[in-house]
Amino acid sequence: MEYKADIGVFGGSGFYSLIKGVKEFQVDTPYGKPSDAIAIANIHGKDVAFLPRHGKDHRYPPHKIPYKANIYAMKQLGIKALILPCSCGSLQKEIKPGDFVITDQFVDRTYGREVTFFDGPEVKHISSADPYNDHLRKIAIESAEELEIPVHDKGTIVVIQGPRFSTKAESKWFTDMGWDVVNMTQFPEGYLALEQEIPAVNVALVTDYDAGLVAEENIMPVTMEEVLKVFEDNIENVKSLIYKMIEKI
Repeated sequence: MEYKADIGVFGGSGFYSLIKGVKEFQVDTPYGKPSDAIAIANIHGKDVAFLPRHGKDHRYPPHKIPYKANIYAMKQLGIKALILPCSCGSLQKEIKPGDFVITDQFVDRTYGREVTFFDGPEVKHISSADPYNDHLRKIAIESAEELEIPVHDKGTIVVIQGPRFSTKAESKWFTDMGWDVVNMTQFPEGYLALEQEIPAVNVALVTDYDAGLVAEENIMPVTMEEVLKVFEDNIENVKSLIYKMIEKI
């Protein structure tokens, strides 16, 4: 591949404005085309590749994202560190909308997705005991603290199939299990990076209280409009945090 980069960033809803005025190019992989064109910019002296995981026009719902192509495209670029920002719902009272969680574990509740590069004849069993890179997690935590952004230094993210949000019964189950936040994209995204030996870190922005069960006061269950509003209110924090992480990596 003609292009190379040091750091990769995947975005979800609203991340597309992170990088502007940069060179965009289409790539292909043995697993098909990734979600969209890749943009490369030089930030803090490092070449950073940006890929909107849902596509710029949000054409891919969570269960249809070409995760394998997205990860392999970053592998082809020679990425040495991968930042996986996402939005999420809180499952615990102390984790509030507007907070960031630097997750250290995931729980997979998805089904029917392409979840491995080792479908045969080559077969490997990769440990996912610690799915996210500790060094990158430390950088993310330090960056948030320096910027005075509210951050939780660990957490378990339960990944649901989507595109629907949880029922109240499901949300209560997740909370009772002690899991911290809920999202629709961190599996198999984070695990596929592990298979390709790309160090990755998840930076989760809390946009809501999921089904509303753990909120301080009685609120309605999450809506997409609420998610987008909280995300827009915090987009500057998202940008600042990612730029600070890029500086430190």
